[in-house]
Amino acid sequence: MHRRSARLADGREIIYFDRTSERERPPADQRDLPTRTAVSRVRYDATTGDWVMVAGHRQTRNFAPGADDCPLCPSREGHLTEIPAADYEVVVFENRFPALTTDELVADSITPQSGLPLLHEAAAAGRCEVVCFSSDHDTTFAELKADHVRLVVDAWTDRTRVLSALAGVAQVFCFENRGAEMGVSQPHPHGQIYAFPFVTTRTSRMLNQARAYRNAHDRNLFDDLLDAEIADGRRVVRATDEWVAFVPFAARWPYEVHLYPRHRSRDLTRMDEAHRDAFAAIYLDMLQRFERLFDIPTPYVSAWHQAPAASAGADEFAVHLELFTNRRSSERMKVLGGTEVAMGAFSNDVGPEQAVLRLREVGD
Repeated sequence: MHRRSARLADGREIIYFDRTSERERPPADQRDLPTRTAVSRVRYDATTGDWVMVAGHRQTRNFAPGADDCPLCPSREGHLTEIPAADYEVVVFENRFPALTTDELVADSITPQSGLPLLHEAAAAGRCEVVCFSSDHDTTFAELKADHVRLVVDAWTDRTRVLSALAGVAQVFCFENRGAEMGVSQPHPHGQIYAFPFVTTRTSRMLNQARAYRNAHDRNLFDDLLDAEIADGRRVVRATDEWVAFVPFAARWPYEVHLYPRHRSRDLTRMDEAHRDAFAAIYLDMLQRFERLFDIPTPYVSAWHQAPAASAGADEFAVHLELFTNRRSSERMKVLGGTEVAMGAFSNDVGPEQAVLRLREVGD
């Protein structure tokens, strides 16, 4: 993997990732962009311990541009984009409309302390990045070649390492939303990375469960969970020497698959080369199965869950990827109801054992 860093016209960083070192120096951004002034904030919910990001400037971001006006395609004469180069393999750059604000990174800590004020607000100190998976506007992640996917994995790993080392960053989250049903505003194949200044609620709950399990059984929760799913076998979609893909026992979404490496590591930076190399085959297989579930493109969220950058007991965590769709059938979507939105109490109309049969059926 070869990495080249440059700056966009307004000072944001852009990083090109390539499989070879043959590409020329990245061209300069020729656009006349306004100075970045927006500052996001986070507010503390004292009743739940959650942090809420407030970023009113994101109302002005582009929404669903056409291919001729795509800001994520390579630049060409008459159409200068976020990527100054005429071509690229994988590109990462700071989001122009971020929910988190890099400039405030070390100026205002939000680490909860005893006696924290009930109405507490702080700078949303962190970083939001866009990951363009391909220069081809009309492709999808499922259509990438295995060596290209490995380059994306290297980019995710690089950004996890760099962002985790920034002062104030507590957790790095790499993810992809695909489809308008999942809120995607840019159809170009891309994902995002958030470097949070707090540990998210979902991760905190996972860590608490892992610590409690260790205290009760002197074993790792994720290791035993993976072993249990393999031993049961009814929800395993595919298993290889390095990875296992299964529908979780308590799946929330109509079609939901978790991908776990057989050798546990806390985050992408600690994953060994064998698991990195083997990831593309099983992940592309799962994405392609999702594509064949319905007679229309399947929307999905693909999310890497990693241990926080620095948290007590973080070594108990297991890096894994969760892939799910909110589509139940070609005609029906899962729309979150009051119990799910208000209380976080999910109900699933497609049973996990039913979902896995369909996912096996659409395999090669």
